[in-house]
Amino acid sequence: QLRLVETGGGSVQAGGSLRLSCEVPGETYSQYPMAWFRTVPGKEREGVAGIDHDGSTRYTDSVKGRFTISKDNAKNTLYLEMNTLKPEDTGMYFCALEPGFLEEWELLRSDMFHYWGQGTQVTVSS
Repeated sequence: QLRLVETGGGSVQAGGSLRLSCEVPGETYSQYPMAWFRTVPGKEREGVAGIDHDGSTRYTDSVKGRFTISKDNAKNTLYLEMNTLKPEDTGMYFCALEPGFLEEWELLRSDMFHYWGQGTQVTVSS
């Protein structure tokens, strides 16, 4: 069973920044499509940002221009740089990995990903 570990969550004020990290156990797995999702009580899981094996990225509209997803294959780590945070960004953030091929439009679909981390909480206060 592949285990993903997220770190970097916390509490910040609106306008602040956080960087989430997701460690992947092994060089091979870090080359697969990966993504960040978030959940809020009472709402469906939302795809926030995804990155494909070739580095192409996809973002949900609400975070474009504020969030950046990236991978450091040498460190087997996925990142989500979050700037200009808003209260509506509050939620539990999960990283996910799919050990296979995905189309770009599938990068934000949670049903396309097999492996998930335990999540890290992000709280943005107004």
